[in-house]
Amino acid sequence: MLKINNFNVSYGDHQVLKKLNLELLPGEIHGLLGMNGAGKTTLFRSIYGFIKKDSGTCEIDAEAIDSKSIAFLETSPFFYSYMKGKEYLDIVSLANKSFDVDQWNRLFNLPLNDMIDTYSTGMKKKLAFLGVISLERPVMILDEPFSGVDVESNEKIFQILQRLKAQGKIIILSSHILESFTGICDQISVLKSGVITRTYHRQYFPELERELKEEINQEIGGVLDELM
Repeated sequence: MLKINNFNVSYGDHQVLKKLNLELLPGEIHGLLGMNGAGKTTLFRSIYGFIKKDSGTCEIDAEAIDSKSIAFLETSPFFYSYMKGKEYLDIVSLANKSFDVDQWNRLFNLPLNDMIDTYSTGMKKKLAFLGVISLERPVMILDEPFSGVDVESNEKIFQILQRLKAQGKIIILSSHILESFTGICDQISVLKSGVITRTYHRQYFPELERELKEEINQEIGGVLDELM
């Protein structure tokens, strides 16, 4: 189990995460849903160690977690210039001798002998996703994994995550879009203003969808009536 207790993270005087608590179980896919600025990426980067937390703990199986236990897919992956796709995967998979770059690339058919600088946004996301898989870490943090890739690749990522889930991985995803979650997640937590307001299990996803639509309707319904 990955357990986050009383997580507080600030940028200067601005507190982004406020006594945030979350528990993630192996063999489950957990979604983190929130609007822009809710703190999703800040949470992920602080768990990984890119951002220093103010206070709180993050433990896996009752021991403090570190980046060696986590594979982190960022929303916009970074790549060094003048590097080929195959060179990137060869480097990130060094510790995993069983990872066959060419065999795994059969899933996405990326031009691995081309410079990454020539890749589209979606191709870069798929390359980084393969890199995350190659790390063979128990915890997978995926920030907007479906963003920027085509419909076919979305389905491929979906099916890969189902296999990783069956292997007992702890997987947490972020998204702004509810529909990208309901078909794959076992639980969805709603993050608002740095706080988890509620966690919904699969049987309550229709309730989450209904509440979200009602909230947005209350926010913009009157404006739409005036405009249209």
